[in-house]
Amino acid sequence: MFRFFENLVDPFRSFDASTPPNSLWPYLRSQFAPFKRLMAWMAATGILVAIVETGLIFYTGRIIDLLNGTEASAFWDIHGIELALAVVFIIIVRPLIITLNHLLLEQTLAGNMQEQVRWRAHKHLLGQSSSFFQNDFAGRLANRVMQLGVAVEDSIYMFFEGIWYALTYVIGAIIILSQMDVRLALPLSVWLLIYIGYVRFIARRVSVASEKWSDARSLVTGRVVDAYSNIESVKLFAHSEGEERYVMSAMRRLRLRFQRFLRLMTELSLGLNLINGLLITGVLGMAIWLWTQGQVTVGQVAAASALTIRLNGMSGWIMWVTIRLFEHMGVIREGLRSVAVPHSVTDMAGASEMVISEGEIEFNDISHHYGRESGGLDHVSLAIPAGQKVGLIGRSGAGKSSLVNLLLRFQDAEQGQILIDGQNVSKVTQDSLRHGIGMVTQDSSLLHRSVRANILYGKPDANEAEMIAACKQAEADDFIADLSDPQGRRGYNAHVGERGVKLSGGQRQRIGIARVILKNAPILVLDEATSALDSEVEAAIQQTLYGVMQGKTVIAIAHRLSTIAQMDRIIVLDQGRVVEDGSHAELLSKGGIYAGLWERQSGGFLGLDI
Repeated sequence: MFRFFENLVDPFRSFDASTPPNSLWPYLRSQFAPFKRLMAWMAATGILVAIVETGLIFYTGRIIDLLNGTEASAFWDIHGIELALAVVFIIIVRPLIITLNHLLLEQTLAGNMQEQVRWRAHKHLLGQSSSFFQNDFAGRLANRVMQLGVAVEDSIYMFFEGIWYALTYVIGAIIILSQMDVRLALPLSVWLLIYIGYVRFIARRVSVASEKWSDARSLVTGRVVDAYSNIESVKLFAHSEGEERYVMSAMRRLRLRFQRFLRLMTELSLGLNLINGLLITGVLGMAIWLWTQGQVTVGQVAAASALTIRLNGMSGWIMWVTIRLFEHMGVIREGLRSVAVPHSVTDMAGASEMVISEGEIEFNDISHHYGRESGGLDHVSLAIPAGQKVGLIGRSGAGKSSLVNLLLRFQDAEQGQILIDGQNVSKVTQDSLRHGIGMVTQDSSLLHRSVRANILYGKPDANEAEMIAACKQAEADDFIADLSDPQGRRGYNAHVGERGVKLSGGQRQRIGIARVILKNAPILVLDEATSALDSEVEAAIQQTLYGVMQGKTVIAIAHRLSTIAQMDRIIVLDQGRVVEDGSHAELLSKGGIYAGLWERQSGGFLGLDI
């Protein structure tokens, strides 16, 4: 039974992956769509539960009147069948109705809505460009994704469990009191209007305060996670006190905004008790007066009293639910600041799959200034024949990384086009483009998973022998065999820690190289690929990389000129332009920038002054 209701909705089903709406109600409607048919059942069962509960109170008053109007000796003979039916209803029918309502709300709604919201938000964020993540805290983004799921699920759950139920209950109470005497329903109706107005007044303020509170909470999470993720730097520079101050400032802001939120809660409690005082005195006072006039029975007075006391207790709960709803609205709006941001790099409609047969690369009149008037790349045209190995040098800011980022479509060029085997990279899918390019970066970042999982990232369907062969080529097999983690996992099963922090820079680099060797892409990009290695290991890896380069188109970025001197061709970039182009020997004979760098480099590294 549970499994049936749990599987009525699949939270991970395919969906329209366009940018989520950035305003509250359109976003909620998009999330509610898979539950639309089931929500009608939730509403119907919620009405039945409320009718049953108000009916019980009404029937209690009827029993009192039956006791008053019937001789004790004849009571069971006259009313026994009616009471037996009531017992069957209370013991069997009532639990079934309530259970059906809870199965829909908890197993179907609560069990699926949170994960649907989180999955869709996470899937959308994964499609963002690298620069999107560079401009925000990873902790804050993660917090928004997690809190968004709770806020959306809890909002709709509390609407049906609280607001919808309460509304039906109050309407039922008004109908019951009206049947007794319409004058009994008047105080309740007046109370309801005052109550709704007060809730609306407070809830609007709560929504604003909640959004600010949620934003402050995300900021604290972001700063805390940032410190933990970079704990080595914190320790290395003895900056614990500075980090404490940095986080404390965010926590002080969080405390202030939470206190403002709590002030509203206290104000709410005062107003609610004043309003409920009017409800109790109004309904009970009217019921007692009508009884003295012979207009209602003792049982009806008792039923009116029970309804009023029940509403008094319920009103606080309803108010809390309503405030929580508006609090969630603030959390959702805060989360949409990240989740509803359009992707800056997207696949065009009908984008084809890139097929790399040769690996020829062309940069045609590429300009990219990052939205500024200067900087970046300026009218770069460059043709790299298939299988050619190109070294790319230039001081920091010359445009080397920009060229590679545009090739990989981490960003789209502001002008010009990039072709691979005649295919425009902007007109093919991003995944198919990147499948055809292997890249080793200066700081190979690893996932907090096993060594095996990190290496197989390059080729998930590789077998064990292929993986181990790649590690041996990367001079990584020996140190991997000695790895272990606190959970007792060893070798390729050992986990490497967040971003690979449990490994040395050289070990991370070699795993990164093994991953790319295993990928075996036709185009290879090396961005300071051996910078973290010691000289002995670097020499071995260099020979390995030269072997891996065979038959591939290679772009190698390096400050250590000796690592690219053996390339077929060397490109010198300066201020976003190609200023020199030729082989190592040709550039030395020209006596230009490259020749000057070669003469002035110290320890094989490129100086920053040209």
